[in-house]
Amino acid sequence: MLELTPKEIMENRHITINPCKTCEPVGAMFCALGVENCMPHSHGSQGCCSYHRTVLSRHFKEPAMATSSSFTEGASVFGGRSNLTTAVKNIFDIYDPEIIAVHTTCLSETIGDDVGNYIMDLEVPEDKTVLYASTPSYEGSHIQGFSNMMIGFMKYMTQKATVKSDRAAIFPGWVNPGDDRELKRIAKVMGVDYIYFPDHEGILETPMTGKYKYFPKGVGTPSADIKALGAAKKLIAMGMFTSLEPAEFLDKQFKVPFTLIPMPIGVKLTDKYLMALREISRQEVPQELEDERGRLVDLMLDSHAYTFNKTAAIYGDPDIVYSFTALCLEMGMVPKYVITGTPKEEFTRQVKQLFQDYGMDPGKCIIKADTDLFYLHQLIKNEPVDVLIGSSYGKQIAKAEDIPIVRMGFPVLDRYGNTIQASVGYAGAIRYVEKIVNALMDKVDAEAKDEDFDVVM
Repeated sequence: MLELTPKEIMENRHITINPCKTCEPVGAMFCALGVENCMPHSHGSQGCCSYHRTVLSRHFKEPAMATSSSFTEGASVFGGRSNLTTAVKNIFDIYDPEIIAVHTTCLSETIGDDVGNYIMDLEVPEDKTVLYASTPSYEGSHIQGFSNMMIGFMKYMTQKATVKSDRAAIFPGWVNPGDDRELKRIAKVMGVDYIYFPDHEGILETPMTGKYKYFPKGVGTPSADIKALGAAKKLIAMGMFTSLEPAEFLDKQFKVPFTLIPMPIGVKLTDKYLMALREISRQEVPQELEDERGRLVDLMLDSHAYTFNKTAAIYGDPDIVYSFTALCLEMGMVPKYVITGTPKEEFTRQVKQLFQDYGMDPGKCIIKADTDLFYLHQLIKNEPVDVLIGSSYGKQIAKAEDIPIVRMGFPVLDRYGNTIQASVGYAGAIRYVEKIVNALMDKVDAEAKDEDFDVVM
């Protein structure tokens, strides 16, 4: 399908081909779905809302519930105030959520809708909340939309506290429900009492009970916890590009100090998570986690012959690309191409520093932010790699160039079970070391001559 991609790379290309990102409202909708009894609301056309829901539903294999202001030609010209007013009344009447989290689209941003002012004039039932975040589709990426919606929740709901509580706060960043479960398990094992925000465990991986509920009870971050964030004694924010702005907001507005760490994937980055938890609980790391770490290191050593000096192209969201780059470096691999579609130039500096931390010259690799998969394909055509690591959108490149692909990040559209399993922590790294090694070994098997084809490898 992509065999005609040219090798010649054009500098200053003014077009994006096969983007390595999606738009801000997708991130805002995903964030809002991680709050208990909350209805995400897209202030724009039904088409926009349908697209955002489709991307999330195809990734999680679950319905992504959301409502829309349903803009028509009239709203596009005269503004969407009346649409939002009607929508909020209907949503409370029909679905009865506790919170409506409104995010904008490129259409409502372009016509200049003052959504913050509209919300102030709404008739909101007692004990209910309507909040808002600006998420224009034509800038940033879904990562920025996720951050903006987190700040929106805190801006409208979090309360100032004169006395700090004993609870810590954890911002997991953009992770799957399986990751939420693993991050909370580790925090519990480390003896930390925490507020976890947002929390998608049990929402986008709902157990089959035979009955569908709009708002399952007991899952998602409760509104009481979001209000109590201002009293947290310490925050651990994961994902240097997703969680930085929300962490800075909580620190600036509510004087909650934070520790910012990368997404904990692999040995060293999971160690950082444990050390951040240990600083709060003052407890020793239990044997249970020591054993998990030992098993991960043992697996890396056992499979080292098949991963050493193998080259990888890693692409996707900046936080997960950064952490998977660290995992590949720990496996002795060479992350030859490391790219993200999110326009965060800090990404390039951080990944270069990561290379130096592991004693590798970043000049031998290409690291780039705000780019697309067409560019990655051109790089691979000029100098191939041994394995692709990223979203499903790289599968055409993998087919065209006959390179194995390991799916990770967002979105993974063509595989099942991905989102209910963890990629974080020692357990998540064990899962992905196995995936990467097996992909490389399958390639060896596929290309082996009959006399070299053996069961034992």
